[in-house]
Formats: sequence, C-alpha cells, structure tokens
Amino acid sequence: MFQPSFESLSHYVCPDWFRDAKFGIWSHWGPQSVPMYGDWYARNMYLEGSDQYLYHLRHYGHPSEFGYLDLCGLWRAENWDPAELMSLYRRAGARYFVAQATHHDHFFNYDSALHPYNSVRIGPGRDICAEWQQAARAENLPFGLSEHLGASFSWWAVTKGHDRTGPFAGVPYDGTWPGRRDFYHPNEEHVAPDMRHVDPWYTKNERFRSFWLDVMHELIDRFHPDLLYTDGALPFGRIREDEPGAPDFRYGLEAVSCFYNDSIRRHGSNQAVYTQKDPRARIHSVGVLDIEKSQLPDIASSPWQTDTCIGNWFYDVRQRFKTPGHVIDILIDVVSKNGTLLLNVLQKPDGSIDAETRWLLEELAGWFRIAGEAIHGTRPWERYGEGPSTVLIEGFREDEVAWTETDFRFTCRGSTVYAFVMGEPEGRALVLQSFRGKDIAAVRLLGAGDCRWQSFAGILTVELPGRLPTPYRNVLAIELA
Repeated sequence: MFQPSFESLSHYVCPDWFRDAKFGIWSHWGPQSVPMYGDWYARNMYLEGSDQYLYHLRHYGHPSEFGYLDLCGLWRAENWDPAELMSLYRRAGARYFVAQATHHDHFFNYDSALHPYNSVRIGPGRDICAEWQQAARAENLPFGLSEHLGASFSWWAVTKGHDRTGPFAGVPYDGTWPGRRDFYHPNEEHVAPDMRHVDPWYTKNERFRSFWLDVMHELIDRFHPDLLYTDGALPFGRIREDEPGAPDFRYGLEAVSCFYNDSIRRHGSNQAVYTQKDPRARIHSVGVLDIEKSQLPDIASSPWQTDTCIGNWFYDVRQRFKTPGHVIDILIDVVSKNGTLLLNVLQKPDGSIDAETRWLLEELAGWFRIAGEAIHGTRPWERYGEGPSTVLIEGFREDEVAWTETDFRFTCRGSTVYAFVMGEPEGRALVLQSFRGKDIAAVRLLGAGDCRWQSFAGILTVELPGRLPTPYRNVLAIELA
C-alpha cells in the first residue's frame, strides 16, 4: 500500500490498460455550456468589459441581478443520451472515457453528500457522473473523472466585485449575497481593487484545502474511478511567487495515495492512473504527466497524456473546430512518443452533440477501422519518426504541421513496426531511411494488403497501390524478421 509521500508514490507504475488505450474521450461539460460562449464563462462574466461579461449583460442581465448560480438552474441536459454517445465514442476509437466531476465553478456533476450545489438538486436533476459511468461500463471502457476544484476558492473572488463604470457602477455582484456565500466561497482575502489581477489558481485557506480533500475521498469512495485528472499541479503545490513559504503537497499526496490504495484493495494491484500538470520529475513521478494542448519533443521513458479539445473547452459558437485530419495528426505524433491523447468532445447544453462533431467522430471511426491496429496496444519504437517536420512545442499552440512526403511517425507491437505516412506522396513510392541494419520480412498497407518493396543499402522503398484506403494518414506495417 502507498503512503502519502513522494518517496512512497515514486514507486508508481502506470498500468497496462492505460499504456494500451492511447485515445480517450472527455466530457468537459456543465453549466458553463449553457450560454454556448466558451471556457471560463463563470468567471469572465464578472470581469467588466470582457466579451463574456457583455454577452451575459445583454442576454441574461447584470451579474448583480442574474448571477452564475442562476445560470446553473438553466442547465437541463434534456437531450443527453449517455449510452448512445458512449457507443459512438468507442466506435470513434476511444478506449477510456473521462467525465467532469466539478469545474472551477464549484458546481458538482454528481449527487454529493458534501455539497448541495450539484446536478441532482439544481438544473438537470440527474447524477451526470453516475450515468456516464454506467454507460462506460456497458461499453467496457475504463472510467475517469476530472476535478478542477483546487482553483475554485480564489477563482471565485471576482464575484465579490462590482462594475466601476456605467449604470451599475458600484452595485455589488451576487457573490456578496449572504445566501450564496457557500457557493462562491468566503474568499475576501483574494479580492483586489482590480479583479483581473487576482491570482485565480491557488489558495492557502486551510478550510478549503480540507474540503477539497474530503471531496476527493467522496469521489474515490463513490465512483472508484480508473483515472483521476487534476487540472493544474498536484494540490496545493504551487503558491504565488510573491508569497513566502514552501509549497504544501500534503493534501494532494493524501488524495493520490488514497486513490491508489482503493485500486489495490479492489484489484489486488494498482490499476489507477492519476494525472496532473507539473512537469517536474519529483511531482509527476506520483502518476502520469498531463500536458494541456501541447506536446513533448521526443519519446518519454514513462507514459504521459496530452489533453485537448475539438474547439473551446466548453461549447462556444464562435470557435472553429479541429478537422478529423488535425486530430489524427495530433494523436499519431503523441502516441509515437509514448503518449496518450484525451480529446474533449463538445456537448451543447442539452447534452447533444452537433452535426459537425458527429461527423468528426464518424470520420475518426472510419480511420480507426483501418489504422487502429497501429495505435491501440502499441509501444514507441526505437525512434518516434523521421523527416524534417516537427510539431510546434509552445504552450497551448496546436498549429497544423505542413508535413512532407519524407515525414513518418512510428509505433510498434512485437516484431511489427508501424510507419504512419504523414505527408502526401507525390508518386506511389515511399522511401524510408530508419531501417538500416533491419531484416525486413514483409510490408503491408493497413486496409489494403501486401505491398511490393525492396531494401537496398539500408533504404526501404515501398510501392503504394493506386488507391489508398483512407484519405487521412495511411499506415505501413513493416514486419521485421
């Protein structure tokens, strides 16, 4: 059993189910989906002059009259069919599923005994996480939960503010109402004259930190999730740079050890995965490193995860969506480096997905039917790829890559090396230079069959058929003798 210490948790070993899964789908969905106006709506609607403030003012009313808690009551999820969506997600290649338990908004998507502001008592009248878990089990998918609660205490300080100009100047927002104190937190120590400069992430409030830990125990005891995702660093390890003292990891270490020990009691060995975003080796050794909307430059010795979304984190009518090809390219590059992709599939406030999203998922399903062999259950090869093109590694940048016909990415299973053809070949011949000294027994194109090939002086040349099996990235299976 694990102890709540870095020394003990450093012995963590990632379970094989996660190493095999490679692709998961996430439901980053809650009351902030209601306006269909993007991420961090709950906070930004209290920032005077922001786009979301203006939208809220003109669509729902001023936050001194109609606050975020009122908006939560408008979330209905009336067209949400978790079983149908989960079946689609599995066909689209997902091998695990993650539901959002609570965002920074302090609203819980499950029937909590600790917190009355939840989806059973307000809004949908449904235990969102429990229904997602039931649907995931029906599809034999590992089930995870994401928690974003650690930032909530200071994040919500903006609700104690007021407009500085205009017809509502000086009128306090609804976070000052006595009856809403428990929802928006007694967080006056985080209030600054200019609300935009309040640190929205970390707090030293011991009462809230204890509450966070109690909520983690509740999530573990109620759902026994296979994966637990913390949005941010291991709580409460980061403090503001201008504050004295050292980071305090006690609460985070206690939660992670409890999570793993619960899995050991149920399975006989630890089959749980904890992810957080601090890249320092000492921190992420307690679980799996998560990198939001970015990448690693090379193969990592330990499995890692990147999380991204097809548009914004919450449904946003202004946002362009990623194309199926872009999602596939990200997935391939991540998997070639020992990573796993967690993709947020956007839901509308009623729980449905729109036509563009359904099309994207169906395109992924078609591609996985052909290429899934080269993704699921694979491991990184001795190199992640060849060719001149690389992804841009710059925080929260996911620019599409202008691949060339000499760009390839690799995975392997046993004696089979899979080569993803990242660029469009100008002719029907592919030339690979990564197989020097390798004895090759056969080459086939997934979805098409055996290919004509020859190997001379360490150069492998493969002749492609006249018609390629997928309009996205095609894959060679190269059998080594």
